[in-house]
Amino acid sequence: MQKLYSLSFRKTFIVAIIVLFTSQLSKAQSVYLPNSYQLYQKFNSDIYSVKNSAHTSLRPFLIDSTILHSYDSVMNVGVKDRKTWAGRKLFNEHLFDVKTKEYTFYADYITDLQIGRDFNDSRSTNLNTRGYQIGGTVGDKFSFYTSGFENSAKFVSYYNDYINAGGFIPGQAYARKYTGQARNSQDWSYVTAILSYSVTKKLNITLGEDKMFIGDGYRSVLLSDFAANMPLLRLTADLGPVRYMIAWAYIEDLKQPKFDSFGSNRRKWALFHYIDWNITKRASFGMFNALITPEADNQGSRSGFDVNFVNPILFASSLGPGGYQKDNVFLGFNAKYKIFDKAALYGQIMFDRFKGSDFFSGNSTDNTNGWQLGIRGADIFKVKRLNYLFEYNTVKPYTYSNQQSISSYSFYGDPLAHPYGANFRELLGILNYSVGRFDIQGQLNYAKYGLDALKTDNNGKIITKPFVPSANTTTTIGQGLSTQLYYGEGTVAYILNPKYNLRLELGALYRQEKNDQKDSKSTMITFGLRSSFRNLYHDF
Repeated sequence: MQKLYSLSFRKTFIVAIIVLFTSQLSKAQSVYLPNSYQLYQKFNSDIYSVKNSAHTSLRPFLIDSTILHSYDSVMNVGVKDRKTWAGRKLFNEHLFDVKTKEYTFYADYITDLQIGRDFNDSRSTNLNTRGYQIGGTVGDKFSFYTSGFENSAKFVSYYNDYINAGGFIPGQAYARKYTGQARNSQDWSYVTAILSYSVTKKLNITLGEDKMFIGDGYRSVLLSDFAANMPLLRLTADLGPVRYMIAWAYIEDLKQPKFDSFGSNRRKWALFHYIDWNITKRASFGMFNALITPEADNQGSRSGFDVNFVNPILFASSLGPGGYQKDNVFLGFNAKYKIFDKAALYGQIMFDRFKGSDFFSGNSTDNTNGWQLGIRGADIFKVKRLNYLFEYNTVKPYTYSNQQSISSYSFYGDPLAHPYGANFRELLGILNYSVGRFDIQGQLNYAKYGLDALKTDNNGKIITKPFVPSANTTTTIGQGLSTQLYYGEGTVAYILNPKYNLRLELGALYRQEKNDQKDSKSTMITFGLRSSFRNLYHDF
């Protein structure tokens, strides 16, 4: 009965929301902007200007008046009159592009073809992606967007090892394995799909399968887009200088014991609250609350419905009975201050377990937390379109984990916050310069973290391992097999078509991970014909 009820409820819930959207199609537009660091940093001069008070820490963005002018400029960089249909479609326009007073529609074929060479491993790499993107609006309040990708690849060794260990392409999909397929070959596919409806100018409802990101940094210790697309329902409301977001997501775990035939994985619910208050045009402060609760325990026993899971009040999710479910509750804060025009100092702090009397005790397991501090901006040294970001992140061991593994802050085994999980310190910097059709980017990372020397160890970095504190448990950052990571990457891209970021891209990557047991290096050169706006992380 519980299985049938769960399935029936989900279907009814989704149908009801779709009816809500489609019944109001004549009123719609709230244009969705896919989350991409490469794209979003081009709006730094607008969103971090002291002349406006845009909400910058909740992503993906919906295109509004703050970035509309810059968005139009970015989407038309290098565009000029061309006489032939083929020339316009290749360099200027979407493959299909329809604009009327009642609706708009566009569609593109997406390709991502890349070849590379790892000189340390004497190994060739390649990526072959075939995909699409479709988007549009109906009326002035409704928009839709979807993209899909079919992929095959041979990755650099460290990235391939991560996939083989977890069975998942980071942030994307299952690593499919076929008979006779080599362990260094991967095959996968995944889809993004979003319906966005603005009930009023102050209230937006979004339904679909996508990612979310909270923060102003490159990383987030609250909620990032490193994990896969998740089925979600999100409500965002603006109340004067305050933006309020509540989102529900249905997520899974690949490796937990299975207990029913509904789907192939153990499942859990995620609830996210976020309030962002623009105190002035320079300063903003945000409060974050998250809850992870499994659908059932390891024996398949389910509990009754907890009304606090749909309670729109911030922190109300932590008031429920919890019980067998071992709910994992998180509290966080996000802040930003524009120290100069087009330059912002930002930071975050995340609390998992908290005990005030032991807050300043470095080894106490009663306090597991993480924090971030950074600065970013535009037009550094008065060079237009030279954007920068410098950031420090650190998270104590066992943060995000739980006694019951399925309640960890993860999706398909990938962290929902920082890619490193926990038990680390990281310092990074990114510079990006856009001139004409050229995009040039450089990135440097340094990290120190503690690995598990044996599979049976748990030093707090891998958040999906169960955390059962004992008298000998410590939370010193770097505990375990002390490891250092050095990472550098540079890319030079020439944009062929700005509408879907079709570009020729030359890249170089260096990565070294060393400790007392190993010293692994990767030195790569890559070249490709690439397209689409999306974040695919390799710097871990």
